[in-house]
Amino acid sequence: MSTIEIKRQAMDATAGDLRATGRSILSPTDGFVTRHIGPEHNEIRSMLGELGYDSMEAFIDDVVPKAIRTDRPLSLAAPAGDDGVGERETLAKLRSIAERNDVWRSCIGMGYHDTITPPVILRNILENPGWYTQYTPYQPEVAQGRLEALLNFQTMVTELTAMEISNASLLDEATAAAEAMTMAINIAPSKPRRFFVASDCHPQTIGVMTTRCRAMGVEIVVGDCDAIDLEADGGFAGVLLQYPTTDGRVENYEAFATSAREAGTVVVVAADLLALTLLKPPGEWGAEIVVGSAQRFGVPMGFGGPHAAFLATKEKHVRRMPGRIVGVSKDSAGRPALRLAIQTREQHIRRDRATSNICTAQVLLAIMAGMYAVYHGPTGLTRIAKRVHAWTRVLAKVITDLGHEIVTESYFDTIRVRPVGIDAAYIRSRAESKRINLRYYDDGTVGLAIDQTVDMELIAGLLDVFGGESRDYVDEEKVLAEAPEVIGADLARSSKFMAQPIFNVMDSETELLRYIFKLQGRDLSLAHSMIPLGSCTMKLNATTEMIPVTDQGFGALHPYAPAGQTSGYTELFETLKSWLCEMTGFAACSLQPNSGAQGEYAGLLAIHRYHASRGETARDVCIIPESAHGTNPASAIMAGMKVVSVKNRPDGAIDYDDLRAKVEASAAELSALMITYPSTCGVFDDNIRDICALVHEHGGQVYMDGANMNAQLGLCRPGEIGADVCHLNLHKTFCIPHGGGGPGMGPICVAPHLAAFLPGDPLDPEGWAVSAAPCGSPSILPISWAYTLMMGARGLTMASEVAVLSANYMAKRLDGAFDVIFRGSKGRVAHEFVIDCRPFKKSAGVEIDDIAKRLIDFGFHAPTMSWPVPGTLMVEPTESEPKSSLDAYCDALLAIREEIARIERGEWDKDNNPLKNAPHTIASLTTEWNRPYPRELGVYPAERLRDDKFWAPIGRVDNPYGDRNLVCSCEPMSAFIEH
Repeated sequence: MSTIEIKRQAMDATAGDLRATGRSILSPTDGFVTRHIGPEHNEIRSMLGELGYDSMEAFIDDVVPKAIRTDRPLSLAAPAGDDGVGERETLAKLRSIAERNDVWRSCIGMGYHDTITPPVILRNILENPGWYTQYTPYQPEVAQGRLEALLNFQTMVTELTAMEISNASLLDEATAAAEAMTMAINIAPSKPRRFFVASDCHPQTIGVMTTRCRAMGVEIVVGDCDAIDLEADGGFAGVLLQYPTTDGRVENYEAFATSAREAGTVVVVAADLLALTLLKPPGEWGAEIVVGSAQRFGVPMGFGGPHAAFLATKEKHVRRMPGRIVGVSKDSAGRPALRLAIQTREQHIRRDRATSNICTAQVLLAIMAGMYAVYHGPTGLTRIAKRVHAWTRVLAKVITDLGHEIVTESYFDTIRVRPVGIDAAYIRSRAESKRINLRYYDDGTVGLAIDQTVDMELIAGLLDVFGGESRDYVDEEKVLAEAPEVIGADLARSSKFMAQPIFNVMDSETELLRYIFKLQGRDLSLAHSMIPLGSCTMKLNATTEMIPVTDQGFGALHPYAPAGQTSGYTELFETLKSWLCEMTGFAACSLQPNSGAQGEYAGLLAIHRYHASRGETARDVCIIPESAHGTNPASAIMAGMKVVSVKNRPDGAIDYDDLRAKVEASAAELSALMITYPSTCGVFDDNIRDICALVHEHGGQVYMDGANMNAQLGLCRPGEIGADVCHLNLHKTFCIPHGGGGPGMGPICVAPHLAAFLPGDPLDPEGWAVSAAPCGSPSILPISWAYTLMMGARGLTMASEVAVLSANYMAKRLDGAFDVIFRGSKGRVAHEFVIDCRPFKKSAGVEIDDIAKRLIDFGFHAPTMSWPVPGTLMVEPTESEPKSSLDAYCDALLAIREEIARIERGEWDKDNNPLKNAPHTIASLTTEWNRPYPRELGVYPAERLRDDKFWAPIGRVDNPYGDRNLVCSCEPMSAFIEH
């Protein structure tokens, strides 16, 4: 059945003409495919006609090379199948899966704690498309709300850690620690490639750190920091300490930090943010870098993620920091404005010299954690910490009175108990009868951690577990008064924190609600208009897909809960992996990588380990085309490979002759070719099979970057083309929202010979783990599961076809006014295309930024700018935008082209015109107008905007000013006090 026929039948059924489709009147009316696919069947016919085709089949035959077209239609196993499932049935199936996850009270700790998400944050941020459908704030004029929320997060982190600057989030605590290791090597005076990790760090952190060190050729030493000689054998670049330790101890590391500094060793501390409200912060006792997770600040455990990690350091190291940093600058009117600062996209600029491949952050989760801090303020956070600590002391006192030994003498919220008179097996059985998860150590001791959700039911259950049946009605206040103080003066925090007004004025939900909506109104999202970012696939994030994310059955599980409690997740994982393997043509899949960049890293590690298993350890060259994603070369460096660049031809295809020369020159050392398909230039390389065969002939493997999988589903499969491994951006093709710059997921699919080298258990230092949790960020996987189920095999194929059609339709409409610089052999583009704006600089003095900012006046986000070629725009419309959106965007670009023509003709001054002055703000309506064009043209360049217009809250941001005057946190309260 053709794509048009599927769409027509579905639309006819919706309209009531069921006899024509052969469907029963009893069929469900909540089908999803037509709700996801934007253009109606008559619009699809119209677009095909504009391009000169009478069928989708003929069109796809011209776009996708026949040599790579699959001869096996997409066929998904139950419950998906060929036809999509309705939205109501999908939600019912997911509820059933969630119910198979058995949620117990979690006292495991290990950096994961249950928390209370304030409902005002849950409903109005996490469940709100006005917050979760934005892209990374690379256009700051339409991202001021998000940027302010991230600035709050950065300020919260710097205040609690007593450091000078923080980034705007990383993926998880373990990978943040690995990033800090790389950073420490770069800033250590002698730069030794040795790193020490205290053995009482969280085990998953040790596992991820071990993987990173092995890949990068860094010697890792895990041991007792009291017994280590920091100057032996050439010393260490850095040392990682856990504060408090994984078993709960609060140690005084001040003397150790002093010794490390004298030895030229960078002190990295993995800290608990809530504990730092009571404990002396690392910045006050010698830490150079502080990392950790903000999960317990209102973000559900979610079986491991997504959560917002952080990295804070001293300002002198700011240019060595990984990730993104929000900074303060000013706009064209001199008003304060926010933007991403300094090395925001340094992996795209420095490529194989980049210090990090971090691309996806955890923006949505960082915003939640920052709002949690705004909601509670320093007083509220301290009260939560004191309550948690007090209940831990009560438990420790009663457990001691019951005759057991508390191993942890000084602690915050976690204690380790050595049972007396009973053994750990008895305690486990008692805990299981109470549905409580504890942590069990190999030496027979038992760990338990208390969190914000502690209540009398949990306390009574824990006392019963340790043999306190007669103590069910403990006088907790009396016990607390008798319990010894366990945080001494040398460990207690005395410094104030978070005195900034934003953390001290939200005393009611009314105020916070209005603040959230004020910031939301300063951000352009998919809830407003089309965001056609090439390579980023900003498509519909359907409400049905999002509903299960906040289900307790998915959100409340600890990532290391016993397997018997997680059968629902197991079912979801196995089904999703089988679907992804079917779509890609591969044999095995890992869901562990929690971003696309992590997927690249994991896939390259699998290749590296495969070669090593065959004794070919010399294979360390990774060949990467010049047009590849910027994270590609950075990921190769992280995986311990050397990067060799390959040229692209003028038409965007890989220069096969240059590739052959590079492959033959490095044949003995060739590890992999890393290629994006369709290419970043927006075309299918006709000879991709020959390219893969050439690499295999010389002993290499083919890594296919799956960022552009939206053009392949149901049409071709990477595994059939010749690739050996492919990562998939679930936050692109499979509808996980970008969340303003994160979360993301980047699972990898591999051929049979690489299956044994997929990432393993993070708790196993030999497991080659790349993320802190076994399955990365599981609580957002129901989104992609639901999308796949509701679309079915035919719907997914149709999505790719319509995405490619929409891109070609827009390219046709813009052709002539703009030069589409890359096309396939038959003159067509893939699902995205690149238009050349470089001539306008010479003809009219118009830069690419001017076009991007003028698009804001039309109510649109700019396409991807200056990539893969400087001075160009890369447009990707996706399949979920209706034809009216495609036309409106084309109309805007064509109108801008006419404005450029007026500059070219001398009608407008090159320095004073609508493009140079864009975006036009509301303020410009009330100020003196001294511009050579009508005010109305500036603010209402299209008639449709009179009915509905998104106003940029600020004028154009001055980025150089912000970098020269770096400010990356909120003003303190003292700045607002009159002297």
